[in-house]
Amino acid sequence: MDIEQARFNMIEQQIRPWDVLDVEVLKVIEDTPREFYVPTQHQKLAFSDLEIPLDHDQFMMSPKLEARMLQALQIQVDDKVLEIGTGSGFVTACLAKLGKLVDTIEYYSDLSSHAQTTLQKQQIKNISFKVGDVLDKSFFSNQINKQYDVIAITASMPVYSDLFEDLLTENGRLFVVAGKAPVMQARLITRIDNYGFTTTNLFETNLQPLIGMHAPQVFEL
Repeated sequence: MDIEQARFNMIEQQIRPWDVLDVEVLKVIEDTPREFYVPTQHQKLAFSDLEIPLDHDQFMMSPKLEARMLQALQIQVDDKVLEIGTGSGFVTACLAKLGKLVDTIEYYSDLSSHAQTTLQKQQIKNISFKVGDVLDKSFFSNQINKQYDVIAITASMPVYSDLFEDLLTENGRLFVVAGKAPVMQARLITRIDNYGFTTTNLFETNLQPLIGMHAPQVFEL
């Protein structure tokens, strides 16, 4: 496989046609070697328009969804970023290159360790890795004691929860996908002051739910 041609095709045939035109986002995706973050057995799929399997039935997001998320968040060089779901570490790398620092949280310790190893090999050092259950309120009280300019949630919520909104700074942005398969809504939540938030519906997509977060049961008569 011609890796550079495959990378070019990914950007020009998948990402740009999905309305990702931000120069900085396109550059960071081009400059971040996606093939290093993909499991060895799926190397040939590294630049394909699909979710790539990871351990524990987790997945890398498709390249175009990663790009749309990064574009929507409008990450600035001084931004403090929180990532929910480290996964392979590819999005983590992009966030770290665009912002000032990244705290990234992963449910599975082995995924976190593998991503950390990959990112260290890439000499990306402005990242703090944490392992835990983000749905456990005590986790945040014990592990997270700051606010963030950007929060990137790399899994969906069957029903949107404001669990992470208090962690946003004023003018902070949160990306989340909410709803039930097969059609979910990608949203950008922006904090406008101490008490107010705005919600912008971005596009329809489909994404694996956060671990432990399930849609409420619907009872039919």
